[in-house]
Amino acid sequence: MLEAIAKYTFMQYAVIAAVLSSVLCGVIGVVIVEKKMIMLSGGIAHTAYGGVGLGYLLGIEPIIGAVGFALAAAFGIGAIEKKGGALTDVAISLFWSLGMALGITFVALTPGYPPNLDSYLFGSILSVTAGDLIFLGITTAIVILVFAVFFDDWKAYLFDPGFSAVSGIKTTVFRYALPVLVSVSVVALIRISGIILVLALLTAPAACASLISDRLSARMILSSLLGIVFCFAGLWLSFLFNIASGASIVLVAVACYGVMAFVKREKQVARRKIKC
Repeated sequence: MLEAIAKYTFMQYAVIAAVLSSVLCGVIGVVIVEKKMIMLSGGIAHTAYGGVGLGYLLGIEPIIGAVGFALAAAFGIGAIEKKGGALTDVAISLFWSLGMALGITFVALTPGYPPNLDSYLFGSILSVTAGDLIFLGITTAIVILVFAVFFDDWKAYLFDPGFSAVSGIKTTVFRYALPVLVSVSVVALIRISGIILVLALLTAPAACASLISDRLSARMILSSLLGIVFCFAGLWLSFLFNIASGASIVLVAVACYGVMAFVKREKQVARRKIKC
């Protein structure tokens, strides 16, 4: 595999994409898990498929359409979420289904031979382009900058929104900035893991980090490092067994979380027995 990385440009792109996506997931993934935005993120990812299909129909870059649909879904669901109750779950499921249905419809209406959208559905880190890397790199840089500059305010907003509002922090800005960051991040990761698998890539490293540390900064760093490990392990398995790279990365991430969660639970059980 090392020889392939040194020899082939697409493998070098894959390595860069693995590092950038891991850092992006390490930051935004922790926030998604902490704010319980997992299903919202899934809804955004699947709604983005409508934008991919629209991009092909209009002859524009599919990612541009995906960003538009993702932002529309985020703000649409966010507006309904303010009303609370079961409406939020209904909105997420409807946006989820509508995005997929529109994507299929737009692709069917596209003149000529229908495009292959497997890389958008299931991801293919081995087929990322220079343009994909630029978009991923810009998104990662923006997310890091936003959280680094306003880290204390973000920490207050995430763990105690009521206190942050009383303290004079403009929580409205954070409330609207967060879905925008999540939407753009989800779209940036689609080419890596795919619409169907992006949720696992966002949550698994962050969930693993939460088992190790309670500190927000430590969790972001740990999640980024774990993401890099998962991506490289998945790439190695993909190279070794000739399987889809996005799927192999997610399999490694989910398996590691399962093992870590099991080990932590067993340790907790053992401590209770000792105390008894």
